[in-house]
Amino acid sequence: MTSKANGKHIVVLGAGYAGLTAATRAGKHNRVTLVAPETRFRHRIRQHETAAGHPARRPTVAEVVRGRGVRHVRARATELDLAGRKVLLDTGETLAYDTLVYALGSRTAWHGVPGAAEHAYGAERAAEVGERLRTADRPGTVAVVGGGATGIEMATEIAEAHPAWKVRIVAAGRVGGWFSARGRAHVLAVMAGLGVEVHEQATVTAVDQDGLDTTAGRIPGDVVVWAASMEPLPLAAEAGLTVNAAGRAVVDRYLRSVSHPDVHVIGDAAEVTVPGTGTLRMACATALPMGRYVGRLLAGRTGKPFAFRYAVQCLSLGRREGLVQLIHGDDSMRPGVLTGRTGRLTKALIVNAVVRSLR
Repeated sequence: MTSKANGKHIVVLGAGYAGLTAATRAGKHNRVTLVAPETRFRHRIRQHETAAGHPARRPTVAEVVRGRGVRHVRARATELDLAGRKVLLDTGETLAYDTLVYALGSRTAWHGVPGAAEHAYGAERAAEVGERLRTADRPGTVAVVGGGATGIEMATEIAEAHPAWKVRIVAAGRVGGWFSARGRAHVLAVMAGLGVEVHEQATVTAVDQDGLDTTAGRIPGDVVVWAASMEPLPLAAEAGLTVNAAGRAVVDRYLRSVSHPDVHVIGDAAEVTVPGTGTLRMACATALPMGRYVGRLLAGRTGKPFAFRYAVQCLSLGRREGLVQLIHGDDSMRPGVLTGRTGRLTKALIVNAVVRSLR
């Protein structure tokens, strides 16, 4: 299947890893309108650095799309008219399209936990966390909810940057429990060295201004950071795209909506199943290849179905430590890991390469 979209109008919703990558590549041979309220690229895999108070290193959207046929409209999509091929924006503008690329990503999922949305900071508010820690009258306690990659990176980065604060990580399961035995052991050892208090098998049942209620008891927290899980934005389901039970749009082998083939869905918003690999998880590691693929498809540079295999999983564990977990192509764990300076530098190289790969 070779794209026939060349020279037509493509609207891309979202300027994250998937959306920007698709726009820059499709914009080489098409007229592209990129809809996103941000003026700077939101480098999500560096949010833990922002939360710890480190300077943000993010290019502007204008820098990334320079020299391509991409017009950036600073707005949010509020409604999709799929039958009429139109996007309604919060500015009152309506955009007609020949092909739509839906790449609105995901947001913090609160799971209906009482007080969570009111008293906890989602990962999107990392800059507010950094400001809160910097301007507090006195050090206190930080409770990071979530034992996944985001929670681990948040807890270790904050603990290292703010040693006067007591940092706790709270997980419904095991912290880093999906890693190999060596990988998880390294994560826990680094946390112990940084003084991070680990609470496992503790499901949060409520949040208030003083901390958390959990199935394992009360856990104090002057600042609560919620890094438990993410969910897709509801616009795809509201518009009538076929979605799974979690709200992710179901796509075919060419990353087209199974119900509306003139709409490509990529990144965290999409449920993508690749033969031999499985259903892809929400991650920068999967969003970038999706964006590259759709951009090349719409530019007429490929006609093959989307293919993907995982390479590694990696974590920052503060400024001096890191973990690179070796994995199989289907995302299952190998025993081997890279740690220490090697792990940290490898993760840094990967993170820095992400911005270059957007174009």
